[in-house]
Amino acid sequence: MCGIVAYVGEKEAYPILIKGLQRLEYRGYDSAGVALIHDTGKLDLYKCKGKVSDLEEFTKDKDKSGRIGIGHTRWATHGAPNDINAHPHFSGQKDLAIIHNGIIENYAPLREELENRGHKFDSETDTEVLIHLIEDIQANEQVDLAEAVRMALNEVIGAYAIVIISRKDPNQLIGAKKGSPMVVGVGDGEYFLASDATPIIEYTKNVVYLEDEEIVVVRKGQDIKIKTIKNQEKTPYIQELEMQLEALEKGGYDHFMLKEIYEQPRSINDSMRGRMNLEKREIAMAGVQDYEQKIINAKRFIIVACGTSWHAGLVAEYLIEDLARVPVEVEYASEFRYRNPIIGEDDVVIAISQSGETADTLAAIELAKSKGATIFGVCNVVGSSIARATDAGSYTHAGPEIGVASTKAFTAQVTVLTLLALTLAHKKGTITESRFNQLIVGLDNIPKQVEEVLKLDSKIKYLSELFKNSHNFLYLGRGYNFPVALEGALKLKEISYIHAEGYPAAEMKHGPIALIDENMPVVVIATKTGIYEKVLSNIQEVKARSGKIIAVVNEGDKEVKNMADYTIEVPETYEELSPLINSIPLQLLSYHIAVMRGCNVDQPRNLAKSVTVE
Repeated sequence: MCGIVAYVGEKEAYPILIKGLQRLEYRGYDSAGVALIHDTGKLDLYKCKGKVSDLEEFTKDKDKSGRIGIGHTRWATHGAPNDINAHPHFSGQKDLAIIHNGIIENYAPLREELENRGHKFDSETDTEVLIHLIEDIQANEQVDLAEAVRMALNEVIGAYAIVIISRKDPNQLIGAKKGSPMVVGVGDGEYFLASDATPIIEYTKNVVYLEDEEIVVVRKGQDIKIKTIKNQEKTPYIQELEMQLEALEKGGYDHFMLKEIYEQPRSINDSMRGRMNLEKREIAMAGVQDYEQKIINAKRFIIVACGTSWHAGLVAEYLIEDLARVPVEVEYASEFRYRNPIIGEDDVVIAISQSGETADTLAAIELAKSKGATIFGVCNVVGSSIARATDAGSYTHAGPEIGVASTKAFTAQVTVLTLLALTLAHKKGTITESRFNQLIVGLDNIPKQVEEVLKLDSKIKYLSELFKNSHNFLYLGRGYNFPVALEGALKLKEISYIHAEGYPAAEMKHGPIALIDENMPVVVIATKTGIYEKVLSNIQEVKARSGKIIAVVNEGDKEVKNMADYTIEVPETYEELSPLINSIPLQLLSYHIAVMRGCNVDQPRNLAKSVTVE
């Protein structure tokens, strides 16, 4: 969950590293650091607790010269977030420096063994153990650094993306990965290594995505070399990035999160483009076509995901079971892999992840593959680990999402999963042609309707002012909008630090109703559905206990408006598509409350965008 960036070439490294760390800061911001080899041959390391801005201040009067360097922004796992545990880390002789994303699970016995051999450690981190191990192997085996790295990685257990520089070889970067992402940017006589493409796009669009257990060696002005930790040479496969630099900028918005909320009409449309033909009333998904018989004839779908992606999976459960009449189970990836699940060759596992790097979801994929299931991936990042590990899948085309709290990625995922459910239903004949056509037309209209919801921003901002000091929130929804309630509560928790819970509205009577009083805001998703009358009854139960109702309703709804304290009126759509509309006001509500509370909405405490460790 840390961000790594490295450079070797003719340019000054420090400005590239700092700008790269700023773009990677959504991956972790407990501490930050850089290591530089100056033209004099001296290797200096600068690091401190805090954000990249703190590192910039710390290095203001330092020697920042050099054409090779590594940088890191940390999300702490082993060792508290402080100056000493910040990356990079030196080897014992301070000839080597390393940055690392991941967890070395067997670091404790390795550390004990190295201490017995005279090694002394400054930090509590697993990363420092790894660089000492590499140093120890190089000294004792009399091998070059790349070979020492290869031998060391055969001794470690866990996940890693690492980059190493050596004072004795100031033109070389060595990187490696297993279970954590790494991309190599190939420039004109220069190279960039990073956790993702965001620090690279400004300098080159040519990249190589490392596979697990691969080691890359790049030298200024020389060809890239890749081999596996088993010493098998690999031919680099250079791809061209589709990302645009402007997508990584705020574009006049105060925060990335607000920008990404407002990008949803485009990102939803982009996730449909090329897949849905309104004139012909057709849906064509290449990922489904590649494995059509396995997917169409699946006896069961198992959805594995984490966080917001899990909520998108819950929406998909309603869609697939309702429209395609195939049983669906939605699993937390972190639990799925450890509970000895029953998986068969007739099952299709749908893995959902914005980053395509979520460690638990990747592990769940590997388990399902070992049981013979077909894996269908839904992710946002081209070339990501999940995209490469699945049999088939669909990209969401949401574009880069920098804000830690996911917004446009959620609605893009739901859009793709809606297309998948409609495809299954149409091919299986479980939906009438007229209903299929209605939903296609309704889906095509969603981007315009989202634009209408975004015009409610000022009203939602007013409501946020009223409730910004609340200590608790309850979110209620039924049917397709129960997952929306969960997602709304998660957004508020993530960025405002207000305790919030999402519930099926009918379940309120089975416990949560005890919490309701005049100080409890209750957000109810009360748009027109097949169980609208039931939701009205749930609202009355809250009102009878003096709860404050904020209701999301369809335009012109008078019944709920007469009952609720406050209403947010959104355009009406089909129930199956309503999560795409109803999630938008909840995103805006959480955003404005967090801003008014002085919270850092793009970098909420203790969270990172891409969870690449267990």
